[in-house]
Amino acid sequence: MILKHCILLLLLASCPLLSFMKTLSDRTNGDTQVKVTGISESDEKVLHRFKRGWMWNHFFLLEEYTGSDYQYVGKLHSDQDRGDGSVKYVLFGDGAGSLFLIDENSGDIHATKRLDREEKAYYTLRAQAVNKRTGRPLEPESEFVIKIHDINDNEPKFTKKNYEASVPEMSDVGTFVVQVTATDADDASYGNSAKLVYSILQGQPYFSVEPATGIIRTALPNMNRENKEKYQVVIQAKDMAGQMGGLSGTATVNITLTDVNDNPPRFIQSTYQLSTSESADIGSSIGRIKANDADVGKNADIQYSIIGGDGMDVFNIVTDRATGEGVITIKKHLDFENKRMYTLKVEAANTHLDHRFLHLGPFKDTATVRITVQDVDEPPVFSRPSYVIEIHEDNNSGSIMGAVTAWDPDAANNPVRYSVDRHTDMDRIFNIDSTNGSISILKHLDRETLPWHNISVIATEISNPKQTSRVPVFIKVLDVNDNAPEFAMFYETFVCENVKAGQLIQTISAVDTDEPLVGHKFFFTLNTMNPNFTINDNEDNTASILTKRGGFSRHETNTYLLSVVISDNDYPIQSSTSTLTVRVCACDSRGNMQSCNAEALIFPAGLSTGALIAILLCIIILLIIVVLFAALRRQKKKEPLIISKEDVRDNIVSYNDEGGGEEDTQAFDIGTLRNPKVMDANKLRRDIIPEMLFPFRRTSPIKDNADVRDFINHRLEENDTDPTAPPYDSLATYAYEGNGSLAESLSSVESAATDGDQDYDYLSNWGPKFKKLADMYIGKDSDKDY
Repeated sequence: MILKHCILLLLLASCPLLSFMKTLSDRTNGDTQVKVTGISESDEKVLHRFKRGWMWNHFFLLEEYTGSDYQYVGKLHSDQDRGDGSVKYVLFGDGAGSLFLIDENSGDIHATKRLDREEKAYYTLRAQAVNKRTGRPLEPESEFVIKIHDINDNEPKFTKKNYEASVPEMSDVGTFVVQVTATDADDASYGNSAKLVYSILQGQPYFSVEPATGIIRTALPNMNRENKEKYQVVIQAKDMAGQMGGLSGTATVNITLTDVNDNPPRFIQSTYQLSTSESADIGSSIGRIKANDADVGKNADIQYSIIGGDGMDVFNIVTDRATGEGVITIKKHLDFENKRMYTLKVEAANTHLDHRFLHLGPFKDTATVRITVQDVDEPPVFSRPSYVIEIHEDNNSGSIMGAVTAWDPDAANNPVRYSVDRHTDMDRIFNIDSTNGSISILKHLDRETLPWHNISVIATEISNPKQTSRVPVFIKVLDVNDNAPEFAMFYETFVCENVKAGQLIQTISAVDTDEPLVGHKFFFTLNTMNPNFTINDNEDNTASILTKRGGFSRHETNTYLLSVVISDNDYPIQSSTSTLTVRVCACDSRGNMQSCNAEALIFPAGLSTGALIAILLCIIILLIIVVLFAALRRQKKKEPLIISKEDVRDNIVSYNDEGGGEEDTQAFDIGTLRNPKVMDANKLRRDIIPEMLFPFRRTSPIKDNADVRDFINHRLEENDTDPTAPPYDSLATYAYEGNGSLAESLSSVESAATDGDQDYDYLSNWGPKFKKLADMYIGKDSDKDY
């Protein structure tokens, strides 16, 4: 089966319309016929090819169709189509049925919409011929491609609308600045629709652009930033290789000339006039000068220096980096009376040089600065910044030890008055003559107490007391040998009872608060001859105490006093007598002291004094613990009889413990209620502890067989009239069950009124609840029978 495709190809609007038909081979019979139209029938040829599948080329369709009807694409035709209407053509794939429509009877294909190659460049479709009646395909599906043919409908577009670029000033011609890039959405593989050419519309003659690459370069030499710094260049990109009718786009390039050091610094004027007061402090600023540099940034950095003049050692100049100025400062004190005018030669030089532009130099400039010193009323000036005066400590009061000198440095040379700052001489040891500045002492000086004195002397201008100055005076007190040597420390010396003659018992040394120039030299001797001890001068400012004999006994003499004379070697010679106390002690065989007291012999030999003290402390602590324990045992808290204190008038003592019946003999003996005669009037209550005793009185007798109610009322009346009763009400409640109980009264009050011959056997019939009661009374009756 042969399927013929006819496609209309529209190449350009000016090109003639060509039509051709391709006949594709059928895979079943393998023969292919290609019929070419557009030529005469005599020249028509039919070519045969066997066993060949579909052979396709791309089919082209122009984009941006502007006609009112559907755009014709081509025609499909099958050899099976006999023209009887039994063949139906079907289209599948991209846009089939919507973008592309096929006439199912004729096979004509149309595009329903305006196509844009930039949106989609080609469409892949499948076609098939089927039988209308059976729906069966007459030949297999075949695939073909419709490629959208490009037209120049897109203008070039730059990647940026605005470009920012920079290039150093004074650059050579052709120096690269920046590259701009534009793109065209048209097909670059077909025609010149996407072939771009760059050109410059604005920015000449300073810059140029390469037509093919878009590279912008400098076009003029020696462009100076100081003349013009910023340039705006407009670049155009045009398609169709720049030919007439091509589309174009533009971009703006802002180009800045960056600075190079091509300008030297220059002073505005050649001479500067400055003035300052002679009292200005060292380091203070007296003025500023500035050299201008047309460059910027580090290229405009300037270093100022003084290269000449008579004030090079008096003034200094430093650079203020923030303002670019040279600040002139004072290096030494100024004196109007000595010099009133100074001249300086100042240089300003660039610190960063560009060797390419050294021919434009030199990159430095000089100026002259004249400085005038102004006179001021100055305070007095001392001849020295400080004074050191020495005086011996043995000088008498009123002695002059030195002097200070001050004067008025002004031309008037006013007189000066001296005084001592008493804040530095609180004890008023020194005095100064107000006219000549001589310093004397008012009190005796002692080097050993205070070797240095620091005072301040004030000089005041008499004509102007506000003008004052002060100077420190350091007074050194020189030593005089006025102190005798003495023991260097307190010595605890002992001698053993078993010591031998000539044995060393102590080495002593001495100290002296004086400080001789040649150093200390002490001599040691005994004040008197001593039969027990002797002294040996070691000639190194120490001495050894030796025994003359042995056989010392602490029971005979336990302490010896030894007088030692210590002398120095200075002038005048000073000496002192010190007493050395020597104790006699018991020692072991090695000479170690064990005890120095005679009473210590009564202690055991193996028990030291420290152990005895520890034992004594332990005993004292145990006694204290026993005493505290005993005191705590004696402290008992008494429970108050009155529980509640809410009402102090009526207080009820409650007894909440339940009694044990007739066997309870620790509280009230209720038997006395029945037989008052047997009541012991002298018997105390046993339920409480009486706090105080009252004299007992004999109560009136009660008649025999008196009723309990009458007995209670009688006793209540007696207690109400009793003057010895406690100052609170004590309420005792006596209750009985009465006669309503089936068991009758169980009260022992009523039981006492019986003759004791009652039969209690009926209690055993009351049940298990009364078994205990029955056993008690039945058992009592059994005991009476015996």
